[in-house]
Amino acid sequence: MKKTIAVLLAATAMTSAAYAESLTRVATVPLDGEITGLFEQGNDLFFNVQHPSDELNGTFNKATVGVVSNANWDASASGVPSDEEGKSSVVTSLGDYQVLIQEGDKGVAGIIKSIAGEELLISNDPDFNGFVPTEDNAGFLFTNWENRPGGMSRAALTRGEDGTWTVGDIEMVDFSKVGGTWVNCFGTVSPWGTPLTSEELYFDETAEWNNPEYKEIEDNQMLASYLGEYPNPYNYGYIVEITDPAGEAAPVKRFAMGRMSHENSVVMPDQKTAYTTSDGTGQAFFKFVADTAGDLSSGTLYAAKLTQLADAGADAATTAFDMEWIELGHSSEAEIAGWIADYDGITLEDHKAGETNYISDEQVAEWAAGNAADNRVAFLESIKAAKALGATAEFRKMEGVNINLAGAADGSVPFMYVAMSEVSKTMSDGEGHIDVAENKCGVVYEMELDASFNVSKMVPAVAGHGYNKDAGANACPVDSISNPDNILVRANGQVIIGEDTGNHENNALWIWTKGQQS
Repeated sequence: MKKTIAVLLAATAMTSAAYAESLTRVATVPLDGEITGLFEQGNDLFFNVQHPSDELNGTFNKATVGVVSNANWDASASGVPSDEEGKSSVVTSLGDYQVLIQEGDKGVAGIIKSIAGEELLISNDPDFNGFVPTEDNAGFLFTNWENRPGGMSRAALTRGEDGTWTVGDIEMVDFSKVGGTWVNCFGTVSPWGTPLTSEELYFDETAEWNNPEYKEIEDNQMLASYLGEYPNPYNYGYIVEITDPAGEAAPVKRFAMGRMSHENSVVMPDQKTAYTTSDGTGQAFFKFVADTAGDLSSGTLYAAKLTQLADAGADAATTAFDMEWIELGHSSEAEIAGWIADYDGITLEDHKAGETNYISDEQVAEWAAGNAADNRVAFLESIKAAKALGATAEFRKMEGVNINLAGAADGSVPFMYVAMSEVSKTMSDGEGHIDVAENKCGVVYEMELDASFNVSKMVPAVAGHGYNKDAGANACPVDSISNPDNILVRANGQVIIGEDTGNHENNALWIWTKGQQS
């Protein structure tokens, strides 16, 4: 039977109230596997099994890209696996899960090579999927491979009348012309049909980029192996648009959308307004407004400032926030590329303890005071810029953000949703704009879009509950979401939620259906 639980969300008027909602588990994936790559094409649902345990027996001991064709969206709940076979497989009540691609397939999928052609790694981290149709029942599936350096595959797919997909040629997108990518995470397909892949730059303090003693400097050195030279940090941390996806599939880094630890970005139906989340601790939430519809090469970058609508320490499951937008600056790719080039050629040998070869905190403060010669701080150190101007830089594990494009365009689903994988640390530290009680199982928030696709309030829609660190493999109860990550919004308003958690023994996929007032 479908499991109905009481959760809290906002009414259409965006006021906090108790509602009866339907939250239904519809899939689980193998041990250690994360659910990524949520993408709906027609009535088919693509999703991935990222980094499953390589000690499993059977099909799913490799990272997997797959699809459920003719998904039964009215399916009953999928149970919690209790035996070895269930815990080692994809189990779903939506229909049959077809394996399409696994790591290393055809000697191509997920294999990251240097510009010189040397194989650097085989990724087991498929993330975003985006399908670009080329004709009826045929097209290209773009899949991110989330590593340092990052990758993206393009697979030719055809769909049979019975819903079975056939995989043709697979190739890796050539990122060499943009200096490679870093941790290609979640993404979306733009309203004009181009995949937008996200560079999740877990590198909040650029001053450490060329510090030989930095704890994760090996990642930078791997990127140097890809390039053949030490990388410029300001070349990484952007939304990358795959232009001409059915042809050359040429990547373009969209510098004007800001540099941060991009989880993903979603473009509104006006083809100008985009929202982007930054994953990590002490992060901000951004809005970009392009100068020209369908062209992300120039525009204005904003960051959100939140006002909490409850007392300090309030329950995260019931606490909403008002939101205003602070302008950081306007620029273009050409202008930003010039600023980036100023930091070319810096190597490990140039590092001096206590100093930085990059933009300093003093330069950030000078810019915030209005005394800088240019606007590079806004676009090259976007998190620091947001914080310096008074925006909220306190989000913790802010993950997927998404809309239903058609529903947002015609007003039938006028909402954007964002997953906060974990409410803790800078969101629960007793200070700042956000100060709610810790929720280690996470919260999915709802934001209503106005006629101009602006958002001004963020309200909890689905909240995890009952975290117990002593509860073994399921520290978050099995009837609770746990660390939501990928988000998909359907045309009927349902929200599909994929987990990235260590608090469920098997990560789960959920359908949340907005209910009626109880």
